[in-house]
Amino acid sequence: MRRRTLPRHLPWLVAAGLAMAGLSGCSTISNTLDAMNPFASSGPKMSPLPEIKEAGSSRSLWSQRVGAADDYVFSPAEAGGAVFAADRKGQLYRFEEGKLSWKINVGQPLSAGVGADRQVVVVGTAKGDVLAFAADSGKALWQAKVSSEILAAPTVEGNSVAVRSGDNRLFLFDAQTGARRWVYERPMPILAVRATGRPVFAERYVLAGFPGGKLVAVALENGAQVWEGAVAQPKGATELDRVADVVAPPVLEGGQLCAVAFQGRVTCFDMGQGGAIVWSRDISSARGLALDGRYLFVTDDEGVVYGLDRLSGGSLWKQDKLRHRLVTAPVVHGDSIVVADGEGYVHFLSREEGAFVARIKTDGKRVDAAPQRLSNGAVLVQTTGGDLRAVSSQ
Repeated sequence: MRRRTLPRHLPWLVAAGLAMAGLSGCSTISNTLDAMNPFASSGPKMSPLPEIKEAGSSRSLWSQRVGAADDYVFSPAEAGGAVFAADRKGQLYRFEEGKLSWKINVGQPLSAGVGADRQVVVVGTAKGDVLAFAADSGKALWQAKVSSEILAAPTVEGNSVAVRSGDNRLFLFDAQTGARRWVYERPMPILAVRATGRPVFAERYVLAGFPGGKLVAVALENGAQVWEGAVAQPKGATELDRVADVVAPPVLEGGQLCAVAFQGRVTCFDMGQGGAIVWSRDISSARGLALDGRYLFVTDDEGVVYGLDRLSGGSLWKQDKLRHRLVTAPVVHGDSIVVADGEGYVHFLSREEGAFVARIKTDGKRVDAAPQRLSNGAVLVQTTGGDLRAVSSQ
């Protein structure tokens, strides 16, 4: 039985658990993965870029070079008006108003992006090392260990650092000392998507998605599970069919909590009503979603971007002209929705209609991490080639 090595940078590719060697039908699994991989010779081709008939103005506010990401997803972070970024070679950067403030080498390769607040900057490695540095100077503060590779940026809030490891564990550390407070663990499935979403803090809880379509809230104080929601239900005849993992971070707005699952659904919960399901609809995504006061936006696994009514899940618009372009999760930018793609283009879509408004090209390399909205209203993207850029549109 021939087993193919597949690129790890595609978060929707399915990776085997320890029981993979015992599975039958590997040719079927390989064929399915080829169909999902746009870089495979048999995979779907990227849609050509659509022309923007009435293009609005857009511009790069600043751009800096950082190192490449290789086969990992690196997301930058903003804290206290400064931007922090990292790369695969282990370089960690701080920028202020687009200018380099400091740069250090952490001493080992990194495997995920940056978590930060005004005091501390935290990164992770494929060996499970959690490394913390002073935000103002880059001075090393502490080092901790988790049980597996770190594929998502740590989340820093208050005096806590939450880290999701690749083996279905969620860790909480003290942000000042690195002391481990607790660990929450779920069993590993036979097959899972080789990607994890960063944890999300929500008052007294930490929210995280897991395989099997589960979204979990654990108590910030002690790591005990407080609530579990079913974003999607695994279904199908084979283990591959039954993969339904929540690998994108959930979003929370005004008591409404929403998440999306690969080979699953978008589901929104009312946390004021004990986590009752408000609505759910079939959209598969390992990319992610965004919420604002009225709408929910999501990018599906083919690169189609949807605008949905936040309260009902009803369709408002569908933008399918970026199909197979490796489109990122969306972010809200004023009257626009911003996504980036596999050729380094940043697209501004109308929030109300989904029509193309503007477009900016970066260095031409793929953007894997979702664009991030900065405190000054701009949007920040980091390409796999190391172009870190703040963009905006009028």
